[in-house]
Amino acid sequence: MRWETIAAPPGLMPPRPMTVRAQSIPARHHFPEHAHAWHQMVYAISGVLTVAVEGQSLVISSEQAVWLPTGLRHRVGSLLGAEFRSLWIADEAGKGLPASPTVFGVSPLLRALVVEAVAIEGQEDHDGYTARVTDLILDQLRRAPPLAGALPWPRSGALGRLCEALYMDPADPRGPQAWGRELGMSGRTLARRFEAELGMSLRSWRRRLRLFKSIELMGGGLSVTQTAMELGYGSTSAFVYAFRSDMGASPQAYIRGNAADRPRRAQSALARPETPRSMAAVDESGY
Repeated sequence: MRWETIAAPPGLMPPRPMTVRAQSIPARHHFPEHAHAWHQMVYAISGVLTVAVEGQSLVISSEQAVWLPTGLRHRVGSLLGAEFRSLWIADEAGKGLPASPTVFGVSPLLRALVVEAVAIEGQEDHDGYTARVTDLILDQLRRAPPLAGALPWPRSGALGRLCEALYMDPADPRGPQAWGRELGMSGRTLARRFEAELGMSLRSWRRRLRLFKSIELMGGGLSVTQTAMELGYGSTSAFVYAFRSDMGASPQAYIRGNAADRPRRAQSALARPETPRSMAAVDESGY
């Protein structure tokens, strides 16, 4: 299926010091590549976003956001749909924030502040409340932990079709040889191109995808057993073993854990190089 282009809402003014946008992105829709004369925080309160910037593309969940400094060309969309929340921040107000595109964890407080900012956007600020919310958001952005492990994503072409298919069906067991035949290339060529473009093997990317999807699915209310089946595990215990190997906790303990720690814990695991123990989990469970 093709991706469709969507337009930004009309009448939006430059930030003074902050403008908040709220928009639903339908499945397989994106904003065309563009740049702003101000900073931007890209975020979705639900769903998953695909963000392309500076020759790379990545996927972020609702526990993550991307900081885009002034002037960077970028494209934002969603494969399955998302509730998009974007903050435009004036240059002066963004002092002390990163000078390069950065993925960071969204704490429960920052999420609540973004929701509140959307609710009061455009209202008269008679008592300074809007300004105080803006200051708190900027303070939270300066404190937000940068993350190294967002899910990399191909820009386009055959690898894009491959990753879309695996995202839609993470239980698909096919490896480079089978996917190469599907995409009209040898398995060796596919493996080389995949590693060159995404910086990791298809096997490593699939493992990262399944961890990413497990957090998304359980965060959306699926049980551990349902999540295990969606991801293609032969049993719930195999999924629990693989999850614990990467996250250092069982899925149940993770879901019960402090939500403020989840982005840091999840991305730490996603960024972690594969160890013999984690590879054993991959081999045993199909992860």
